[in-house]
Amino acid sequence: MGGANRFLALGDSYTIGESVARSERWPVQLVSLLRVNGFAVDEPEIVAATGWTTDGLAGGITAARLAGPYALVSLLIGVNNQYRGRDLEEYREQFCSLLRRAIEFAAGEPRGVIVISIPDWGVTPFAEGRDRKQIAREIDAFNDVNREEAARAGAHYVDVTGISRAPANRALVATDGLHPPGEMYRLWAEATLPTALRILTRP
Repeated sequence: MGGANRFLALGDSYTIGESVARSERWPVQLVSLLRVNGFAVDEPEIVAATGWTTDGLAGGITAARLAGPYALVSLLIGVNNQYRGRDLEEYREQFCSLLRRAIEFAAGEPRGVIVISIPDWGVTPFAEGRDRKQIAREIDAFNDVNREEAARAGAHYVDVTGISRAPANRALVATDGLHPPGEMYRLWAEATLPTALRILTRP
């Protein structure tokens, strides 16, 4: 779709869609929803990989040699920092650096960036035998950081953590017992849609 709005999605396994088909990734589903709403949007450019922490994503962005500007940029990162027991203040510093780069890709406009909260993998079968409440507390702490920094920078914020924890959604798990299936990613795309529409309609 030449000449359409460009969308850059930055992240980890949740953005690349580990264990699901490409069409089921949440950024791809978001583009489909935007098109239904009358917006010409290119297929998303995705810079993400399973297992990436904040510094892994930083290296991936550099290697991708991206050329902006993008009308819409999303940033969802941090679950692997939490999983590996990485320091929270290290996360803040590296997240802020990634957010600054995301804003640069959005033509320097913070309101062109959507920060997505980290979902809670502690509710999945993969977490069986682990301290699920501790995982939730740590996820909340990392999300406190990315929410604060998004607000400080003037970027948008979309919370999908509550969606991941909703009792009705806990059965929505891919075959690996850890990552979301397409149905969960659809819920994330639907939650992100109103913000994306505001971005694409701003003056």
